[in-house]
Amino acid sequence: MTTKAKTTVASTKKEVKEVKKVVPKKVTPVKKEVAPKVKVEKVVPVVEKIEEAKAGEVKETMKVASSTIEELFEAGAHFGHVVKKWNPKMKKYLWGAKNGIHIFDLEKTVEGLDAACKALTKSALEGKRIVLVGTKRQAKAMLEAEAKRVGVPYITQRWMGGLITNWKQVKLTLDRLNSLKLKREQGQLKKFTKKEQVLFDKEIARLERVVGGIATLKDAPEVVVAIDSHKEKLSVKEAKNRGAMVIGLVDSNANPDMVDYVVPMNDDSAKALEIVISVFGKALEVGLKERKDATPVVKTTK
Repeated sequence: MTTKAKTTVASTKKEVKEVKKVVPKKVTPVKKEVAPKVKVEKVVPVVEKIEEAKAGEVKETMKVASSTIEELFEAGAHFGHVVKKWNPKMKKYLWGAKNGIHIFDLEKTVEGLDAACKALTKSALEGKRIVLVGTKRQAKAMLEAEAKRVGVPYITQRWMGGLITNWKQVKLTLDRLNSLKLKREQGQLKKFTKKEQVLFDKEIARLERVVGGIATLKDAPEVVVAIDSHKEKLSVKEAKNRGAMVIGLVDSNANPDMVDYVVPMNDDSAKALEIVISVFGKALEVGLKERKDATPVVKTTK
């Protein structure tokens, strides 16, 4: 290699080194010009917290729903009637059939139960006249206990025909019961003979058995809650004809068209009925409490 070639190569190496040294100096300002990350770092945690809070709310809702579904499943609320005895109008509430028995979709059961509870709370808040109806053996005792606890009229013996359509006549019966009870408490019946007093006691007992649960009603019911809409079809039909709201537990053999708020489930399971009646009672209790708190206190001046 000649001397000129060597000098050329050396000069080339020096230029490359100089270029390498210069390149970082030119690139560094470009990095500084990039949008600052400080603002992004401050915003991201806030967004994440909001998203986490929303996710938490969704999880809590799903947890409540799943626990209710689990409770209903353990109580046997998903079992319907035999496939041969079904009502085709209940198809949309059914998951399918197994071993010749229809199975309810419990997600739709929970949806119906939630809607029914909201309607009950709203009705109680508005001061509507609500009657709980449950004459079947499995529901009688628990329905009466819950109704007395909340302070809502109830029927557990037999729906009195004409309770809504012929209210005037029913009102006379209620007035008779309330009048006899008041006279007995005040001792006004003691002036009669012992035989007559026994007859009065028997009459009071009979009226208590028939209409004792609705003795506090001042007018015809506006909301009827039927535990087993098929068994309580007389009350459901009468309420529907008079434009009263109907909330009902509907089994696979019943007609859901007669009920405004359908809770599709097994209405023969005592455990399932206990869960639903308790939930109804809590919904009524919330509405009545809100109404009591919202009612203004009127002070009278002397």
